[in-house]
Amino acid sequence: MAEESTVRIEFEGRTHVVSPGQVFDIGREADMVLDANPYLHRRFLRLVYEYDLWWLVNIGGTTAATVYDRKTSLQAWLGPSTRLPLVFGSVDVVFTAGPCTYQIHLVNEIPLWQEGIGTATAESGTTIDGVGWTMAQRLAVVALAEPALRREGFGMIHVPSNADAADRIGWSVKRYEKKIDNICMKLDNLGVDGMRGGVRQHASGRRSRLVEWAVSTGFVTAEDLTLLDDPGAVHDDDE
Repeated sequence: MAEESTVRIEFEGRTHVVSPGQVFDIGREADMVLDANPYLHRRFLRLVYEYDLWWLVNIGGTTAATVYDRKTSLQAWLGPSTRLPLVFGSVDVVFTAGPCTYQIHLVNEIPLWQEGIGTATAESGTTIDGVGWTMAQRLAVVALAEPALRREGFGMIHVPSNADAADRIGWSVKRYEKKIDNICMKLDNLGVDGMRGGVRQHASGRRSRLVEWAVSTGFVTAEDLTLLDDPGAVHDDDE
């Protein structure tokens, strides 16, 4: 196997290079340790070279990951016990564990496809632009996703509390929570996983999952940070 057929992993300023013949695990207690977060699997993601391809494998029991290509609209949902071939030059991997969201960057040194045109999967909320999102809804999400949109590099994303996000845009907590509830209900109806609350669902986990979805689908981007300059100019839609 060609020695140069490697995958580079970037996270929190650290870089790992994985070569064919290695089985490389990522998690709480793995070859690449992300964090001591108890909600994070000890071994969650695995990189392995098989059948002349690099594969990203979800070896966790409950957590899923979103894999997306920044240059196209391609997005894949990597559920437990599933695998995905890394055919593009680089992809981002985003996932939520409890109150934390993580973003990892993978670079395939010899991709199968140099260029590609993809479309988002149904799970990701494919018809983002055709659903009828309002500016007030977008503003509410930007307030949550601000740390992710402003950060440089890849690593753990600290998602604000509802109170902090509401204060950031000058809303009451009650008004903000109602807006987020409606957004998550809308996404749940579209089939986006992780948006429905419940007894076993950590409240901060739902916020983190919302940020994961919004960033990976491009629902909000760094350009939307301008909404925070004058949030009072955004008309409330009362949804």
